[in-house]
Amino acid sequence: MYAPLIHSFYDSATHTATYIVSDQATHCAAIIDSVLDFDPRSGRISHASADQIIEYARLNGLTISWLLETHAHVDHLSAAAYLQEKLGGRIGIGQQICTVQTVFKNIFNIEDIYTDGSNFDHLFQDGEIFNIGQLNVHVLHTPGHTPACLTYVIDQDAFTGDTLFMPDYGTASCDFPGGDAATLYQSIQKILSLPLNTRLHLCHGYPPTTIKVPRWQSTVAEQRKNNIHIHDGITQPAFVNLRTAKDRTLPMPALILPAIQVNLRAGQLPPAEANGVCYLKLPLDVF
Repeated sequence: MYAPLIHSFYDSATHTATYIVSDQATHCAAIIDSVLDFDPRSGRISHASADQIIEYARLNGLTISWLLETHAHVDHLSAAAYLQEKLGGRIGIGQQICTVQTVFKNIFNIEDIYTDGSNFDHLFQDGEIFNIGQLNVHVLHTPGHTPACLTYVIDQDAFTGDTLFMPDYGTASCDFPGGDAATLYQSIQKILSLPLNTRLHLCHGYPPTTIKVPRWQSTVAEQRKNNIHIHDGITQPAFVNLRTAKDRTLPMPALILPAIQVNLRAGQLPPAEANGVCYLKLPLDVF
């Protein structure tokens, strides 16, 4: 059996890595954590990032079977709906997205965000196995950053979303509604119990502190040795104290309010109003 062919795309505006994972035998592929370009100053949506993915898929003769989300992102808008329209495929996310939808449906008072996950085509459970062509994908529920975070494991490759960053940047925050530092610690232990040579494909390559070029791929061995938050030997109470103190200093993500309204709809924009324009809500004095 062939190893998965993995190609990444980096969006410098949001520091987000998107992946196309393809089966070389069947040319079936999945797109993981896509980006819809959004200018918060003008409110304009564009598709340059997603169109790069479409071009790559078509040039390589790929059939898109899955559009996967590791979680409901708060730092970028998902292009899953746009990519589905252009390339097909089913949009999948973790089953606990229902919990996240319930919280934000109340915050935004939005009728067309459902709380049963039905905005998505498939809700993955912990331990579930599915296929991209002949590739077996194992689902790990890795909450803590959000209740619905997943890690997708394909042989020696794992796609971890925001749970881990590069070692010099640390780990995800836990200040998202439903986030929890103790839960994140346990989730990271699940990831770091994978074989040491497992390649970890991260959702972000934030501006680095020790190197000049952003990176978004690591290994279990590298994380266990060097991660500034979760290296070998740190106890759960110590991690919780460190992570909680760090989170108290963080501002809200710049795109959280527009992003979550789109991402809980599986990348769909809100329905157009009578004048043909879509609107995103800004709740006042809630956060």
